Amino acid sequence: MKRPVRVLVAKVGLDGHDRGAKVIATALRDAGMEVIYTGLRQTPEMVVNAALQEDVDAIGISILSGAHNTIFPKVIALMKEKKMDDVLLTGGGIIPEDDMKTLNEMGVGKLFAPGTPTSEISEYITAWVQEHRSF
Repeated sequence: MKRPVRVLVAKVGLDGHDRGAKVIATALRDAGMEVIYTGLRQTPEMVVNAALQEDVDAIGISILSGAHNTIFPKVIALMKEKKMDDVLLTGGGIIPEDDMKTLNEMGVGKLFAPGTPTSEISEYITAWVQEHRSF
């Protein structure tokens, strides 16, 4: 039997708004995924270490604070350092389109704006994991 997709949902930095992250975590769980929610005020190191410990297929970072150009590059660098090349880094929040493109070019997966249907997010994660990870 194939195991469910495992996703770590994280809030990194000082951003204290977690309603969106909780909605996404619930929607991913309802779509059949195993979801680990880290809670508020995580550091990039805490997120990557938790992802390693939990053996996740994907990390989803919710960010509304404007620190996306600092946080995503730091997380992707830590993931590369720890040889997590087959783990998806995705996320969403208030991120300008130009910044999304720059982050995608660095290796961050698709990023989602507020209001994106949760089914689109779960379908993207599932498709990515099926293509890039072997169980």
